[in-house]
Amino acid sequence: MPASTSAVSPTSPTSFAAPSPPDRRRSDLILFMAIAFGVSWASWSTAIGLGGSATQAPTALPYLFGAFGPLIGALVIRVRRGRRGEPAPEHVVRFRRTTLFWVPPLLALASATVLSAALLAHAAGGPALSWEDAKEVMRDAGGPAAFLISMVISGPLSEEPGWRGTAYPRMRASMGRFRVGLVLGVIWAVWHLPLFFIDGTVQNELGLKSPSGVLFAVSTIPMAMLTACAYERAGVVASIAVHFAVNTTMVLLDVKAPVTQAMIIGVQTIVATLLLTTSRPTSHPTALATGDGPGVR
Repeated sequence: MPASTSAVSPTSPTSFAAPSPPDRRRSDLILFMAIAFGVSWASWSTAIGLGGSATQAPTALPYLFGAFGPLIGALVIRVRRGRRGEPAPEHVVRFRRTTLFWVPPLLALASATVLSAALLAHAAGGPALSWEDAKEVMRDAGGPAAFLISMVISGPLSEEPGWRGTAYPRMRASMGRFRVGLVLGVIWAVWHLPLFFIDGTVQNELGLKSPSGVLFAVSTIPMAMLTACAYERAGVVASIAVHFAVNTTMVLLDVKAPVTQAMIIGVQTIVATLLLTTSRPTSHPTALATGDGPGVR
């Protein structure tokens, strides 16, 4: 007997079904990017308008707040997931021994990519490494403890839950790892753009149109791949550790010379390529994006 015409079938175009996972991934990714760029660029535009140095009031406040755009975007997506009844992803909240086991070697490897590249650059005629520069940086920051805390918060903690914990797995659901590294690396470089116009920032010192400024932008691509490898291996904690290790080592070594930057890009590209080609993803790409695997915020 045929079904009543008054009943709405599950596949009827008039039924109000929940959005499919690809639709949710796409809308979450778009919302995250809008928040990350909106918060950061609005804050940094304010800092540019105020003038003055990023290290001094009143410019320092919007400059620092802008760094948290990706984290704020990640938190908004996590709340949105919670309202849909989706659990917190495993890679965001877990602190298992197997996870923490990977953090120290990944941190050491990330730092070694910068140190070895700086040594190779010096051997090729680049600037020599100086411990005096490192001591001066820590002294200006208020001591080693204050310096390390600032290096964790500004960059690694304010960015990784967003770029790796939120954007990366959603992009991974429809792209290969190398392609995601390239695309997300370019997006990451564009996100940094306003910093070139704020006095007192590393980017402003490098100069947007200088070789060092261009190399800084290019360096976000191998960095995106390195942090993605860490994320897939041990979650957001590991990607934070890798980001922290690279940034801290570069600051302590005062990496600004183009030859050193180019060498770092080369070394990190080789290391990231080896890691991506010799290790399998920890979960299926779809699981990464839905939260069933090493998921997202």
